[in-house]
Amino acid sequence: MEKYKIELKWAFIFTAMYLLWMTMEKLAGLHDKYLEQQQLISMFVLVPAIIIYALAIKDKKKNHYAGTITYKQSFMSGLLLTIFVVLLSPISQLITSHIITPDYFANVIAHTVKSRMFTQEQAEAQFNIKSYIITSIIGGLVTGIIFSIVISVFTKSKTRLT
Repeated sequence: MEKYKIELKWAFIFTAMYLLWMTMEKLAGLHDKYLEQQQLISMFVLVPAIIIYALAIKDKKKNHYAGTITYKQSFMSGLLLTIFVVLLSPISQLITSHIITPDYFANVIAHTVKSRMFTQEQAEAQFNIKSYIITSIIGGLVTGIIFSIVISVFTKSKTRLT
């Protein structure tokens, strides 16, 4: 487990960032008063997410691989980080929905029904903790793999031709 310590540390940092982001969204009124803007504003969470992935892989490069890392090593580190983030995502979703913003699902259901985007039944099927946990797992895997692919291009060590 020692060799995965860096990825695990950054997975906890990522989860803390996510919970802080959700708290800021709640305090800004994006989970009730300004709910219609929440989906757009939430996309900006990708900025700190990418930064955390880049810092995690750079940390691995510097402190595990002594400053030299291949694309494969970098990608595998990002993939491992993704797995840890995905394993923590159900916990972060539960904390978000039960502690940070317990009225979110009721609010979003009421909003989408009132604006005729969904029927009551459709909204209840779409906006619930089970659906959000599944979405966070799938979304976390997809974005984590994409982040790992792209960031690894930039973090791999340059090879010298001899």
